[in-house]
Amino acid sequence: MEKFTLEILFQIIGIGSASGLFFTDNSLYLVGDNSGFLYEYNMQNQQLNEHPLIDNPTKNIAKNLKPDFESLTNHNDTLYVFGSGSTENRNKMIAFDLKKKTILQKNNLVDLYALMQSFGEIKPEDFNLEGSIFDGENWYLFNRGNGISNKNTIFTIHAKSLGEEFALVATNYKLPKIKGIRSSFTDAILVEDKIYFLSTVENTKSTYDDGEILGSFIGRIDLKTMKIDFTQKITATHKFEGLTFYKKENNTIEFLLCEDNDTEVLETKIYKLSLPVK
Repeated sequence: MEKFTLEILFQIIGIGSASGLFFTDNSLYLVGDNSGFLYEYNMQNQQLNEHPLIDNPTKNIAKNLKPDFESLTNHNDTLYVFGSGSTENRNKMIAFDLKKKTILQKNNLVDLYALMQSFGEIKPEDFNLEGSIFDGENWYLFNRGNGISNKNTIFTIHAKSLGEEFALVATNYKLPKIKGIRSSFTDAILVEDKIYFLSTVENTKSTYDDGEILGSFIGRIDLKTMKIDFTQKITATHKFEGLTFYKKENNTIEFLLCEDNDTEVLETKIYKLSLPVK
């Protein structure tokens, strides 16, 4: 692949362990996997607002209690926030109205997640959703294969609402390795008819415990064939867990990225990744 550029764009004080983000109209929405808030950061005036997603939210929830919000996706004026499903208290999906800044609904997806585990032949301890896409007709949920079974799986749910009847497809992927350890999905977005995804390598066999960070990749999947077009290693030191489209111009596509620093420090660096359009 041709040359890419990765740079720190700015830093946000007040957010830790960022795991998902969405950019629109000069505002960057973020979730942290140990936080009970949806954060809204205005990139022009550098103002940070907090929107509670759960009752009695805090910014640093204990690991065994946290809702583990790992991904954001949007359609029209609604932002959807997903819990990872990696433990019994991480099964929430919250719909947030971007215009009114209010919660539209809260769903417990425990039954859907159990069905996905059974259909995808993924053990509960290896189930860990870290990416989500909704295009108005289909949902794409990305299982991070950082458990023992290395099941990097995209679940395609053919339904306009997760509360109605649906058809389910599970597609497995072998993602690139670093030092013999396979990378695993950490986020994904849809740009036109292409899925861009992040994958990262941690030296751990657990979806719960963190390990040594060995690097991250950007990759692309063709939506029609669901086959990988390319992957590119973009760092040897960062665990990137959030990806959003920024802009596209002059044969270059730009994304904003955030990383999970696996600490309780409430600061988040936002990176800009630029790639040639292929």
